[in-house]
Amino acid sequence: MAKEKEEEEIKTDGWKDTFSDLMNLLLCFFVLLYSMSNVDEVKYAELVASLSNSFSVFSGGQSSIGEGSLISSGATQLSNLDQYYTDMGKAAESQNEDDPEAEYEEQKMQQKKKATEEVYSDVVETAESGRVSDAIDITMDDEGYNYVMISLSGGVLFESGSADIQRGARDILSRVGDILKKYQNRRIKIEGHTDNVPIKNSEFSSNLWLSTARATKVLEFLQEKKHIKGKYLEASGRGELDPIASNKTASGRAKNRRVEIKIYTDTE
Repeated sequence: MAKEKEEEEIKTDGWKDTFSDLMNLLLCFFVLLYSMSNVDEVKYAELVASLSNSFSVFSGGQSSIGEGSLISSGATQLSNLDQYYTDMGKAAESQNEDDPEAEYEEQKMQQKKKATEEVYSDVVETAESGRVSDAIDITMDDEGYNYVMISLSGGVLFESGSADIQRGARDILSRVGDILKKYQNRRIKIEGHTDNVPIKNSEFSSNLWLSTARATKVLEFLQEKKHIKGKYLEASGRGELDPIASNKTASGRAKNRRVEIKIYTDTE
């Protein structure tokens, strides 16, 4: 009988195990609730937008999460979530698409810059070794890096109102031709420029005609005397349209009377 009573007393304490299990479960439950109380509003908005678009849920009622106009304003905003969510996705896609293109353009520009700088350095070095650097100006297109430019004074090359190359300027132009021979497989553009003093004689009716004739004469000299391929040579006249100095002074007008030879970076 004593053993039976002892066994019965042990059985009566079984509720404690059940109670402790219940407390553990409640603790886990409240911890779970606490962990869910920190809601990411952005992800919640995306979730609502996705569900609203796909299953038409949340078509009525209101959510109190966040202060944003999409959620806290109630059901009237939910009908626009589809457009909002779509536009948000498009913006992200557009940004992702633009980045590779922008990176490609940046790389392409850096390659052009490097190529143009190499041509510029080589032209300067060749001009110095050919003892012609004092008679010409060498610059580089520092915006688009499209060309290296050799500028010659029109007063040195031509007499006033004439397109015939002076005898003393032929040596200078010949040495410039030696530089251009290294780049005769590139596009070489020759531009004639004048000041804004009107001209009208038996040979030329305007500065535009005069500048065009001067550029053409330089092209013919390079082609005939220096045997530079005519395939990539071109000549044009700009007249008084692109001054580099003021036409109000004699020195400014002298600077504007010039011939520019542009060696383009691209081979084709």
